[in-house]
Amino acid sequence: MVEPDPFWWRDEESSGPRRVEGGIQIRNTRGKVARTWWSGRFLAVVESLGIGGRLSRGRSYARAGQIVSLDVDAGGAVAQVQGSRPQPYKARIGVPAYGKAEWTQVLDTLAADASYAAALLAGEMPRGIEDVFDRAGLSLFPATARDLVMDCSCPDFAVPCKHLAAVFYVLAERFDADPFQILALRGRDRETLLDDLRARRGSPAPTGVTPLADLLDTYFVAGPGLGERIAGPRTPSDALLDQVPEFPVAVRGASVVELLRPAYQALADPDGE
Repeated sequence: MVEPDPFWWRDEESSGPRRVEGGIQIRNTRGKVARTWWSGRFLAVVESLGIGGRLSRGRSYARAGQIVSLDVDAGGAVAQVQGSRPQPYKARIGVPAYGKAEWTQVLDTLAADASYAAALLAGEMPRGIEDVFDRAGLSLFPATARDLVMDCSCPDFAVPCKHLAAVFYVLAERFDADPFQILALRGRDRETLLDDLRARRGSPAPTGVTPLADLLDTYFVAGPGLGERIAGPRTPSDALLDQVPEFPVAVRGASVVELLRPAYQALADPDGE
């Protein structure tokens, strides 16, 4: 009887992963994956681990679209990554999510500075946002591998494996397009965070103000005495004719200006009053 090879999975993996139809893949086919400073900061953690070949194979997986699904939520990202086996592997990257008390400190500081709030409301990650978290004793980006929980159902003993590395690269590209997903990992989704910012920067409506709908009938009516103050002395309707230079021609010996004067007077006072 032939004993089974305890490392059979190595031969299977060497055959290459099964192709995925419609898998999630990064668009960058060569060079750096991260295009923004915030996704680069996140990706620097895994690239600093010195995992060499696994990192390279993870990029290949990400570019080939081997990730079947990816969900980002408070506390982590969970992905299904297709390897050489029929069943995709489950890969998870976890970071600590902050609670209400921690986020209150962060949001109070963000709302107090108009530049932070304006950048976030415009869909960008403010440069100084890391300092905001630091002042609250928190960290926006994981600093080392100890700040991450990484797990994969594949039989590879290395952490991170190529499947986890692939998830990192896809996450980095997602963060490029939507920096709020980084904040979602820490416990605040886009809608909730922006609502909190608007509430902190907004002011309550003043009391005793009549609704505009109740003022529409008189909205464009002059107030008491306003008409008399701006009316001033009445200008004769034919005053403009007095400013017209003398015409070089006459009509049957009569001045053109004088011929026009009755018409101007009639237009201003059609009832002859």
